[in-house]
Amino acid sequence: MDSVEMKFSKLGVENAPGQEVRQKNNKVEMQVDKIPGIPVDFSHGDVDAFEPIPGTLDQFIEGVQIGSKQAYTEYRGNKKIREETAEKLANFTSTKIDADKNLIITPGTQGALFLAMGASLSRNDKVAIVKPDYFANRKLVEFFDGEVIPIQMDYLRSTSEAGVDLTQLEASFKAGVKLFLFSNPNNPTGVVYSQNEIREIAKLAQQYEVKVIVDELYARLVFEGQYYTHISAQKILDPENLITIMGPSKTESLSGYRLGVAFGSSKIIDRMEKLQAIVSLRASGYSQVVLNSWFNEPDGWMVKRIEQHQAIRDDLIRKLLSIKGIQVRATEAGSYLFPKLPELTVTLEEFVKVLRNQANVIVTPGTEFGPQFTDSFRINFSQNHKAAAAAIDRINKAVEAYRK
Repeated sequence: MDSVEMKFSKLGVENAPGQEVRQKNNKVEMQVDKIPGIPVDFSHGDVDAFEPIPGTLDQFIEGVQIGSKQAYTEYRGNKKIREETAEKLANFTSTKIDADKNLIITPGTQGALFLAMGASLSRNDKVAIVKPDYFANRKLVEFFDGEVIPIQMDYLRSTSEAGVDLTQLEASFKAGVKLFLFSNPNNPTGVVYSQNEIREIAKLAQQYEVKVIVDELYARLVFEGQYYTHISAQKILDPENLITIMGPSKTESLSGYRLGVAFGSSKIIDRMEKLQAIVSLRASGYSQVVLNSWFNEPDGWMVKRIEQHQAIRDDLIRKLLSIKGIQVRATEAGSYLFPKLPELTVTLEEFVKVLRNQANVIVTPGTEFGPQFTDSFRINFSQNHKAAAAAIDRINKAVEAYRK
């Protein structure tokens, strides 16, 4: 296998969200009959159950009607939209953001992540990545020929912090890590980093001159009683060594418009624009107009959305904890849960196939978020409440059928 083939062999799309049609129905010796129920795809949120911000279609049509001027914006995005977005994000994160220097609109937050990594990494650079964390992080480091340095996060240890091993993180910085990449809230567990953890990460990154990329995609969907800390607001880390990624695709159900935003280091943003110019040119010009709805939702809309998700979370947590041997921590923000299974008679890969083929339930295997998570799976509970709860009942039946 040549080097190019090796690089792409590590990417994979089979277990990525929305890729269930690629799944091969390899036969598994079934110990459970078909468990009837409405199909539920926990690999991503359901924008039918949670519809986009009202008026977004009208805004998209407005973008189309503007025509060529909006279709061919600057590579980093329409100036007026960038200015308005920068002001909203500055207010939300308590961060100074210059729309001309510190912000770029991208094709989704996934696009922002790719551009930020490409603009920050050189061959053989060491990159610290939390385990577990977003499945694309490791793949991107390997794609850009970097070296992954895993940092453990004991998310089941406590409910007062995320559980990241700060001692291990500092050791990695001392050993030459150039970049630290993490999501907050964490994907797949949904836990939020404590203020102390965020401040310590900022202090260590500043001390050892390490760049930081933080994915704050779910920073708006924070549940009752949980405090959220933006690393960009800490005034500890040199702003030129920090990139924050956000977007309206998840909480606001605008994933189909493919919109993301990165803000921070002017040098890295400049590089990201140059890379975007040869990858996708720009975020879809017509879609950019939809950003006008972001942070401008109708009164009470966001409060209701959070309440609805919290109700689903609480119901699913109760059902999961009723299954003997399952461990799970209640997500503190976002819409992910990362249950740990009891010992089964089948592998995780086989169990995921059983759920898909026998129970009409699609989950993401834990191994997507780190090779050691062979006993866990991720679910996105941004679903129809009743259907999601029924799907957990079917998971329960499958667990009992394969319990060791």
